[in-house]
Amino acid sequence: MDIFLFFLLLSFFRSSSSSSLPPSNTLKKGSVLSVEKANDVLVSTNGVFSAGFHSVGNNAYIFGIWFTKSNGPTIVWMANRDQPVNGKGSYLKLFEDGNLILSDAGLNVLWTTSSPRKTASPVQLQLHDAGNLVITSLEDGNTVILWQSFNFPTDTLLPEQLFTRYTTLVSSSSQTNQSSGFYTLLFDTSNVLALLYDGPEVSSVYWPDPWLMTWDAGRTTYNSSKMVQFDSLGHFKSSDSLEFSSADFGFGPHRRLTLDYDGNLRLYSLNKMTGNWTVTWQALSDPCRVHGLCGPNSVCTYGSGAGRGCSCLPGFKMKNPQDWSSGCASDLNLSSTSAHKVSFSKVSHVELYGYEYNVYKNFTLERCKANCSESTICKGFLFKFEDGTYNCYAKSLLLNGKHSPNLLGTLYVKINVSQNGVVPQNEAIKELDLNCSGKDSKLLNRTYKRNHKNGFFQSLVWFTSGVGGIEIFFAVFGLWFMFTTRKGSGAVMQGYVVAATGCRKFSYMELKRATGHFTEEIGRGAGGVVYKGMLSDHRIAAIKRLNQASQGEAEFLAEVSTIGRINHMNLIEMWGYCAEGKHRLLVYEYMENGSLAENLCTERLNWAQRFQIAVGTAKGLAYLHEECLEWVLHCDVKPHNILLDTNYQPKIADFGLSKILDRGDHKSSFSRMRGTRGYMAPEWVFNMPITSKVDVYSYGMVVLEMITGRRQVGEADNYLVHWVREKMQGESAAKESWVREIIDPKIDGHSDLDEIEVVVKVALHCVEEDKDARPTMSKVVEMLQRRREDRSHFL
Repeated sequence: MDIFLFFLLLSFFRSSSSSSLPPSNTLKKGSVLSVEKANDVLVSTNGVFSAGFHSVGNNAYIFGIWFTKSNGPTIVWMANRDQPVNGKGSYLKLFEDGNLILSDAGLNVLWTTSSPRKTASPVQLQLHDAGNLVITSLEDGNTVILWQSFNFPTDTLLPEQLFTRYTTLVSSSSQTNQSSGFYTLLFDTSNVLALLYDGPEVSSVYWPDPWLMTWDAGRTTYNSSKMVQFDSLGHFKSSDSLEFSSADFGFGPHRRLTLDYDGNLRLYSLNKMTGNWTVTWQALSDPCRVHGLCGPNSVCTYGSGAGRGCSCLPGFKMKNPQDWSSGCASDLNLSSTSAHKVSFSKVSHVELYGYEYNVYKNFTLERCKANCSESTICKGFLFKFEDGTYNCYAKSLLLNGKHSPNLLGTLYVKINVSQNGVVPQNEAIKELDLNCSGKDSKLLNRTYKRNHKNGFFQSLVWFTSGVGGIEIFFAVFGLWFMFTTRKGSGAVMQGYVVAATGCRKFSYMELKRATGHFTEEIGRGAGGVVYKGMLSDHRIAAIKRLNQASQGEAEFLAEVSTIGRINHMNLIEMWGYCAEGKHRLLVYEYMENGSLAENLCTERLNWAQRFQIAVGTAKGLAYLHEECLEWVLHCDVKPHNILLDTNYQPKIADFGLSKILDRGDHKSSFSRMRGTRGYMAPEWVFNMPITSKVDVYSYGMVVLEMITGRRQVGEADNYLVHWVREKMQGESAAKESWVREIIDPKIDGHSDLDEIEVVVKVALHCVEEDKDARPTMSKVVEMLQRRREDRSHFL
């Protein structure tokens, strides 16, 4: 009995002492990491990364590397992502020859490093502080790398990890399934870093935009090195000229660049206080631009307030309730012997990229239908008005569909029905939810056989495990108590409510230094003064110092959080903010060519540039009004708030702390008038409900100023509108005459009179006194892009 107690106590002390040993970052040759031992984990010396077995399903494990300090393990590398091992009897072993082998319970080798160099020298496996798992050998006093995980990324790139022509990132299949998905980041055959959809049946590049020439996308094909550099500051630079920085650029947070399961490439930063990840850059602001996201015979919709949504086209139903990538299949059951007839179902405001087997120029709708009806490969066609004609894009496949109010195309889906069949009705696009119940999910088969064990030792193990479990329980309880007592105070620090926006929070002293104590003023308005400054990362910024704000910090941060999530090529980008005491500042990108107001006083802008500014501004306002997560009214559209980049492309500024509406709220009330006299709609004066039509009115005034070169400000109300209408309806009402009378002399002689006539009529339509008579901004975009049509077509 004494001997039994001796061995029992010896076993207890061994288990207690071994559990208290700190985890190592090194595995020696001949050593093993077992899937059955929770403590068989390598931890980097800085404690940031761990490497070991991680559960990915029912009795299914992968060997991988993950961030230790994030909320829930964030996996950054996997050895066997497509072949999980059994939860019993599987192990990872480092052999003396330098090979690392992963064996399943049945002793099947599922993965190996196959190190090309065999060595008799001592070898070891180490997890470095950068997250790199490395096999090294000591030869002639020098450390030689035999293999490293950085050379074989899965879906994530870490700082200082090289990405070359020989490497790829492959997305996971879903948010919960870590196996290889359909999306790949790679250097394509044109030497350009690209995102590729490689589906079960088709493949296509979707980033950079495939309809752009390489140089128009800001890339170069003269790229022999094919290499990416991604540093710990958050700066990314590719040899094809792609370059960007994280929104929180600088030392501090841990970062990762991940190709997510939805096909978007995103840069994340880790909040050390909360353990949460924040998106600080992403390749695509509109997720519907990702190919194959909703599968065939479906369309993707974005901007409804709930993110991306998928829906089947008329005549189709969802294939797999758990996975939209499978798309939709025909909802009509037809026998092969029955007589069929062809019908078409119409879906408006749709675009489908690719898979046209023919494009018919200047075709009527009936001719398009006739051609598609006679073709055996035609699945439908896209009918669009472009450059003065109606064109027909006949589709062999209905893939990469997108639905948005700003899209001009109309899709006609070809439907074969029986002679007595019912044609599906034309319905509005409806989003369908996924079935995430897991009812039909399949569990990975990882069965194993139990070995017969000695009953005495089994009882001993159970006893010592029970004692150890009690110790662990009290240790975990103590840690949990400490964490919860500290969490309350840490969570509210420094306005982390806006972390999800990707905007950086600056201190007041940082911005004071950046502006040289607010010396170089570049703009001024009712909301505050704008200064030019240089940030610590040497970026030039426009820093707006708001006037003494009446709103509290919480209200300010809530609005900044919303504005920070808005991303459109025709809206100024917000880089950060400051909310410190009474100070409220916003940090924006700097526009080299200043405001539209400054440029209208010069001869820099020809008519083609002015027209593009009109179109771009309309697109930006349409996005604010109809597509972003919350509707935003600018309330002060004027030439001073339209900035021009190096290519004179417009970006709307100062939409920052304007009125934000919930999507169900089409009208709002304001405690005071907002805007600039001369551009303000009549609703402000007569205390009528304020809607997005106030921005439409202001936009119309801006366009009239661009065309005429005359200023409305300082004149009688509606002076410019009355003057243009008088010229149109006067004795010289012939187009050639009245257009030349109103046009800005600085662009006369180098302009398209037909185009100017259309734009004038659109602008006058925008400044109608009755707000209900004004078009929406999406309608304005449509009218401008149809600029050569007869006025009766759009008015």
